[in-house]
Order: sequence, then structure tokens, then C-alpha cells
Amino acid sequence: MSPGRQPKDHLLRTGHVLTFNSLVTAALGAGYWALAARWYDTGAVGRNYSAVSAMMLLAGVGQLNLTNVLLRFVPTAGERTRALVSKAYLAACVFTAFLAGMFLFLVPQISPGLQFLREPLLGGCFVLATAAYAVFVIQDGVLTGLRRPEWVVWENAVFAVGKIVLVGLLAVVAKSTGILLSWAIALVFAISLTNGFLYARAFPRHASNPADERADPSRPTPGYVMADYVAALFWLAATALLPILVLNRLGPDQAAYFSLAWLAGFSLYQLNASMGESLIVEAANDPAQLPMQCRRVLRHTGMLLLAGTVVLCAAAPLVLRVFGPDYAQNGAGLLRLVALSAFPNLVIITAVSACRAQRRMRVLVGILAVVCTLATALSLMLLSALGIAGVGAGWLIAQTVVAAWLWWRKPLWLPVRDRSASPTDGGLVGPP
Repeated sequence: MSPGRQPKDHLLRTGHVLTFNSLVTAALGAGYWALAARWYDTGAVGRNYSAVSAMMLLAGVGQLNLTNVLLRFVPTAGERTRALVSKAYLAACVFTAFLAGMFLFLVPQISPGLQFLREPLLGGCFVLATAAYAVFVIQDGVLTGLRRPEWVVWENAVFAVGKIVLVGLLAVVAKSTGILLSWAIALVFAISLTNGFLYARAFPRHASNPADERADPSRPTPGYVMADYVAALFWLAATALLPILVLNRLGPDQAAYFSLAWLAGFSLYQLNASMGESLIVEAANDPAQLPMQCRRVLRHTGMLLLAGTVVLCAAAPLVLRVFGPDYAQNGAGLLRLVALSAFPNLVIITAVSACRAQRRMRVLVGILAVVCTLATALSLMLLSALGIAGVGAGWLIAQTVVAAWLWWRKPLWLPVRDRSASPTDGGLVGPP
């Protein structure tokens, strides 16, 4: 294979493998929640899903968005990779465990529906699962940065299958908390297996590879990490808080209907995110190819989205009927709206990934701040009038408005000529 073709091939290969991972994860996740919906009562599903959402939110905040930082800098870290990743794990675990403990202390005030987490044994399990999930998220970025996306598939498959087995076993002995416990146990097993591979094989091999002269050798700076973290907080707040808001405003039954319809529709967002991650990695390895890579991502992912959106919109009731007739009746409208909103989200994800690759962090923060604030505000406004479908409508409107603006202002994020960023600018490179 010629050197000129390598970035293009890696871009598509990594993106396709991560997309396949998203599909497998979504299918196994749908199977998991379908079984949980049949083995546990609706209220238990709603409460446990909201607890899992809180866990994911806290882990997302606690991992300091180091996933994207490692995606950007692991490809060119060489012999520094082991130390870089180890420091990221330590920082994420400590901060995430602290946040989980504070959440349990404040749960009567901020989310009364989750007070069952304050039981000592379950609370300890929640803190452990939250810290483990932070590592789980980070290691996906590490594997992708190392161009080992196939291990992302295996890791997530092991985690998903483990959850399914455990949720069935725990339905016999822990009817009210088995869903959350299945996540905690499966997480510990999955991260132990994956990090055994990383530290024993992947890191030494990456350290021995010669540096590519086309790669960007820069290192993460505090300015880059902080700006990327602020941007990620907007996205986390806009996504992970939604099930908790629905639970508190509409009750556990509507939270269950919302959660599973949102899960099915959001699988298309994961497709966008997978291609965006591949874009970041390949831009680090060959920055000059970024404009071409952005256009390939838009074309390629757009075709996949078209097929996925048509299927989900046409078969929304059938998809949700897997979980039960009530889920199909209450969640089909939301599923269609979320699926449609994935199209404009592709433009947003491509722009965000390009900004990370170029270290244009002010633009990145601005994009995510606007889209997330607008989506959350519209969702809250429409929730009372339209029920859970109002969240889908709010997201569709917000994504479309921001994507249209980004398409109009493409020079802000899509380079039309080579640009160089000063290595001492802290990563805060704004538009010229």
C-alpha cells in the first residue's frame, strides 16, 4: 500500500469498524433492555435507567473528556503512551469517584426518584460502577488512537453480553436493583480484560513504531484540555440529564418509554461520533489531509444515515414493540424525531472533530454551547405540551438550525488551505 493512500484507508477502516461496533452495541443494548423490560416491572426499568444515566453523566464529567484528548494525542505519543494513559486513568477515577459520592449525598435534593441509591451496599456499587465507566469510556479512545478499533468491538461485545447474562441472573435475586448491578459487574470484567491487552501488548508495540514525519508531534496542553472539557460538559448536560428530567417531570413509566426510544434513535448519533473519532485520529497522523477527510466523512456517513433513518422512521413501532406494546405506543414519535435529527448532527460532529484536530478550541466550545443550550431549552419547553416527543422535536430543531449555520460558515471549521498553529498557543486557536 502506498503511503499516500494509507490515511484514506485508515480513515474508512477505523470509521467502519467503529460504526459496526455502534450497530452491534445498539443491537445488544436493545436486546438487553428488551429482556430487562420483560423481567423487571416498568417502574424498576425507569428508575434503573435513570440511575444508569446518572452514572454515565457523572463518569462523563469525571473523566474530564480525556477520551477526546487521548484520541488526538495518543497516535503520536510513541514511548510516552503508557504514562499518558496511566495519568488519564488515575485522574478520571479519582475525580469520578468524588463526584459519585457527592451525588449520593445530594440525591434527595436533586433527584428524589433515585433515593434507593443511598442504601450502603448499592451506593458503594454505584460509586464503583461510575469510576469503572469513566475508564471504560477512556479506553475506547485509547484503542481508537492506537488504530486498534477491532478491540473496541470485542470490548463492547464482552460488556454487552455480560450485562445480558447478569441481568437475567439478578432478576431472580435483585428485582429492584438487578439492572444497575449487572452494569457494575460487567464493567469491571470488561476493563480488566481490555487493559491487560493494552499494557501487555499494545503500548509496547506502539512505543516501538517509528514516528511518521507527516504527523503532528504536539502534546496536550492545559489550555486544550480545559477548553475541550468545557465543550464536552455542554454535550453531557444536554444528553445525560434528559432521562432524569423526564423521570422527575413525567414519572417512571414515561421515563422508561422515553429512555428506550431515545436509546434506539441515538444509535445513529453514535454512527456520527464513530466517524468523527476516526477523523480526529487520522488528522493527527496527517494534518494536511483534513479537508479531504472531512468531505469523505460527510459523504460516506450521509449515505449510511439515509438508510438508517429510513428504516427507523418506517419501522419505529415495530422496533419498539420488542420492548412491549406500551413502548411502541408511547415512543414511536420520539424515535422518528431523534432519527431525523441525526442528519444535521452529522455536520455538527464533523465540524467539532475538525476543530479538535486543528486545536481551534474557541470555535469548538462555541458550537457545542449553542447547540446544547438550544436543544435543552427547546426540549424543556416542548416537554409539557408534547410529552416525550417534545424532546425529539427540540433536538431536531436545534440540530437543524446549528448545522445550517455551520454549512453557511464552513471556513470556520473546514480548512481550505494549510494552516499552522503555534505550539505554544495552549491549543486555543480561534478563527483567523
